[in-house]
Parts: sequence; structure tokens; C-alpha cells
Amino acid sequence: MSLNKFRFYMLMSMLCALFVSCTKLVGWGVLLWSSENPAVPSGTVLPVYIQSNINEVWVAGIPEAYRTGEGSNAPDKFEIPLKRMELFSTKKAALKRSEEFAQLAVTYGETLQDGLPIREGTDNNTRRVYRLKKGETVKLLAKAEGSPAISSTGEPLPGDWYQVITQDGTIGYCFSYRLRLFEYSGGALDIAPIVEEQGEDADLNMAISKTWIPESYEAMLTDNKIDLDMLNQQWGFYPEQEAGEARLFLKDIENDKIIDKAFFYTGIQPSGTRAWRFEGASLQMQLRSDNILAVQYTEGGSAIRTFLFVALSGNLDDIILQENARRSALFMRIYNQGPLFSSANYGTLTVNRNGSFSWSGFDLLTPHIIPAFVPSTGKIIMRLYIDSSLEDRYTGAFTLQFGGETVSDVDFLYSIEDQGLRIEYIPKTGIDGVTVIRKDMSPTVVYFSKGMVYAETPQSPAVPEETALDDADEVFLMGE
Repeated sequence: MSLNKFRFYMLMSMLCALFVSCTKLVGWGVLLWSSENPAVPSGTVLPVYIQSNINEVWVAGIPEAYRTGEGSNAPDKFEIPLKRMELFSTKKAALKRSEEFAQLAVTYGETLQDGLPIREGTDNNTRRVYRLKKGETVKLLAKAEGSPAISSTGEPLPGDWYQVITQDGTIGYCFSYRLRLFEYSGGALDIAPIVEEQGEDADLNMAISKTWIPESYEAMLTDNKIDLDMLNQQWGFYPEQEAGEARLFLKDIENDKIIDKAFFYTGIQPSGTRAWRFEGASLQMQLRSDNILAVQYTEGGSAIRTFLFVALSGNLDDIILQENARRSALFMRIYNQGPLFSSANYGTLTVNRNGSFSWSGFDLLTPHIIPAFVPSTGKIIMRLYIDSSLEDRYTGAFTLQFGGETVSDVDFLYSIEDQGLRIEYIPKTGIDGVTVIRKDMSPTVVYFSKGMVYAETPQSPAVPEETALDDADEVFLMGE
């Protein structure tokens, strides 16, 4: 027995003998974590006699069913760490709490991977309050509603959120996908020892917390010319700790194929300066700077592949929102200039507020610009940017999707003018990614006057807004 405990018991014995009866209760407690000796299961209601903040323990009575020994030698009280029991002022309140706790009273969880976080809320984005070691045990306190944990493929992981308590008394929330649940009602329990932290690995925390996208995205983000079709592929590196799964998903430009690999791991251990290996998987990563991550894995048993990723500067949802706002603003300038545009030679173009269009009389542009036999209606996609060298002559560029099909895409530069709209065909060779870098050497230019209909040009009725293409509002913003 330690000197502090000896002094504590001596002091309490003196107080009991001189001033008070030790049978006087402080209250009634509900045991949250099963006791080893005596073997009292969690959920048991106990009379509580002493609270020691100095030694951080309760002194509670042992129910007769769990006492060991005979006669006067059988102890009738035992110590419980303060954080492993809830105290109530009445036995009725304690019994009510015990009934609520009954379903999970003897349920515990063993973590199957190193670094599994316990969070302050039931969402993967909430602050981490504790990081579990592989094999460490937690006590389940309550099942909780929350946002499902998502795998790197975007699918919800099987499992539930639970409020848990750790060996040292930390309380928070943990998703059960990487927990092995088991029952324990007291006695010896092989609990992984608490290993004193040598300090948080700040670099690892940074690497895990950032969103890593392919190096090929860097120019797009730096130039602020966002290709939503590319972003929507969700290419990147996702070292998901909650799932114990790291996913590599990107386009291998060298071999012209998509790489989609999942690596299951049990922990992340340092393997050099700002470098780590994923235990149980042929995967390593290294921070080459705060915003550049090299990911390496073994393919086919021997070939080593390495890919570079950059940290996404900002929130992906915010980037998409800003790009949608840009596209919407450009489209509304065209719509407000019309929405009816007519040409004596090239027919009538009607722009609808929901992002659809109707164009009749474009026969002179078929089939060398507009494919033959396409519908006269479609979607306007404001996905293109223009190079700075073109900004003095053009307002922007857009794509007309005839019939709403990407195979019928036709791209145009456009200029909003006082009397209407001027559009100019761009061949695919004039576009790099989503940027128009050059005009055609022999351009085909169409001048439209706003709000005029030429008698000699047959006019097809505009697509009524209420019957226009479904989801067109989203289409012209997001693209296909």
C-alpha cells in the first residue's frame, strides 16, 4: 500500500471513530467500468460512502453477491476511480440510470487499429479528444445518433456512433467500424496498457487532416480555372483513420488508366523524416513540404510506384460553390442580353433561364460545325475560360450540348455587344483543358441581333421554361 493511501485510510478511520459514522452515505453510484477485484460488473448500483478528490477515488460498498472471503475478514468496501462511476443523490435516480445503461452495461470495445480517434461529437469533422492505441479497450456508454462515417469510396461504413469512456476517464464519441465489441462483467481483463505519449506527431496529424489531390490539379487551382468535371471525379489520396483504409484514386497519365486501390492497415508508424509506413499494407507516404505529399506502394510484388499529391488550399465545397457562381453570373449576362437572338443566315437562338436553349435555322453550320441530325434543343454549359490574350476581343466562351449529349458538344467564343451577341466557333485544337488558348485561323463568326425575328428565317418555338430539360439549372452550372 502506498504511503498516501495509508495516510488516507488512517485519517478516515480517525474521522469515523471520532466524529461520524462511516455508514453515512454520500449517495448512490452506477458503476461505469467493471471492477476487477472484487469482480463487480458495470451497471451495478452501489452505496457510496466517501469521495476522495486527493486520491481520485470513491469508496463504495460491495454487494453481498460479489464479496469474497468469510466472516469479519470479508471486505465490504472497495475503491473506484472517480471517473468510472456516476454519483446520484438518491437510490431511485441511480436505479433509473442503471436501467437506461442496462443494454450496454457489460459491452466494451477493443480498437483494431492504431490511431483510431475519439471525437467530441458524432461527426468525422469534429475535434479529436483522444487517439486510441491498437488493442486499447474502451467502455461503451450509450449509442448516439450522428453522421455516418464515410469510406474513401464515398460509401457509408457499417457501424454506429457510441459515447465511450477510455481507461483514463476521457469521454467522447467513437465510430464502431474499427472496434471489436465484446462483453466483460468483471474480474481479470487483459487491457492494453496506457503508453505515455512522447508528444503528438504534428506532421502526421497534418498529413492525415489535409485533403490530398493529384499534382495535376495544382495548375488548375493556382490559375483558378476550375474544371468541375475533373474535381467531380474525386481523385486523390485518402488515408482514412476511422476506416483503417487508405485509398489511392487517380488517373495514371503515363499508362492512360485509372488507378483505384484500397490499402487496409492497422496503424501508421514513422519510417524516416516526415515519412510513415502503413502497417499491414505495402504503402508509405512522405511529406516533401507542408503541401506536397509523396505516396509510394508496391505493385505486382516488386515494382514500386510513386505519385505526388498537393494539399487542397481551402474547402472543396467552397471551390465548387464559387465556380458555380462564376458560371451562373456569366450565363445571366447572356440571358439578360436576349433571351431571343436572331440572324438572317443562321436562324434564331433562344436562351432559357433554366440553362436550356433552342436554335432553329442553323443549317449553314451543318455538318462542318454542328453535327448532322442533332436536336435543335440542348443545354448551355458555361465551363470554359479564355486565355488573357483573348480577353480584349471576347467576353468568354461556352459549350452548346445539342440534345444534352456530350458527344454533340460544340464550343464557341462569344462577345456581348450593344445590339446583340457575336459567337465564333472554336475547334477542339484551340482548347487546352477548360481554357480557350487560341481562335480558329479561319473563324466562322455568327452575328445575332437581340429581340428580332427575320421573316425569311423559319422559327421554331422556344422551349417553354416549364417544359425545358429537367435539372437544367444544375446542368449549365455543373456540367456533365
